Amino acid sequence: MDKFFDALRSTNFRRGPGRWVGGIAGGIAAHFGWDPILVRIGVLLSFLLPVVGIGAYVVAWLLLPWQDGSIPLEKLISGNRR
Repeated sequence: MDKFFDALRSTNFRRGPGRWVGGIAGGIAAHFGWDPILVRIGVLLSFLLPVVGIGAYVVAWLLLPWQDGSIPLEKLISGNRR
């Protein structure tokens, strides 16, 4: 599993430093150079789709690294040993 989490860290996707809620929209906006407000509106609109919007957000929340490189799913699995 370490290789999987290391691969996630090497993608250069990080949660946004000026985050609201989980920082997912801010991280996507920062990575692609988009306006964070527009990405946040897009994320909120995706929540109108049953399961897809919220499900994708939860998966992204579990897998996208924080600014320090820590990944929530990795912490859950390892019991915060890292």
